[in-house]
Amino acid sequence: MPADGQHLPVMEAFHTLQGEGAYTGQAAYFIRLAGCDVGCTWCDVKDSWDASKHPVHTVEQIVEEASRHPARIAVVTGGEPLLYDLLPLTTALRKAGFRTHIETSGSSPISGEWHHICFSPKKFKAPVKDFHALADELKVVVFNKHDLQWAEEHAAHTRPDCALYLQPEWSKRDTMMPLVVNHVLEHPRWRVSLQTHKYMNIP
Repeated sequence: MPADGQHLPVMEAFHTLQGEGAYTGQAAYFIRLAGCDVGCTWCDVKDSWDASKHPVHTVEQIVEEASRHPARIAVVTGGEPLLYDLLPLTTALRKAGFRTHIETSGSSPISGEWHHICFSPKKFKAPVKDFHALADELKVVVFNKHDLQWAEEHAAHTRPDCALYLQPEWSKRDTMMPLVVNHVLEHPRWRVSLQTHKYMNIP
């Protein structure tokens, strides 16, 4: 069965707490779509990259499973979820009473109707033109010192009401955290995002 707007490859879907960014600590249902053309070297879900390794589900099946859980925030992530037309999925999720959130690198054009767009650009593949203006949240993963300046370059193109987050890359958090803290102290529009789900040992 082909992956299209009504049929999507799903690596995993689970009920948990949002671990990062603006909605940290809130109950959410995560829908991790398979397939990625970005290929971050430090990605912690590399199993999501090859869509052919994962089952294809209908939008109806995805939303039916999500509705079995009490959270009414649905977070669509990947992989890179915007490889697919997400309008059918967001339409069905909204009809079922969900807020629709997406986490994306912005490397493909937007599709779907979203209550919250978390834009996390990556050096490995540039975002599409004008994606910055869509972001409700800019989240930059800090792997090295240069990423702080790179983050500022992206922030300059966001809306004034876009929330800005710096997130130390997990494997280098002890090294990067002092740099991130200092940067936020000097540039107080930024906030620190932690991968709190990893500290809590939850998905």
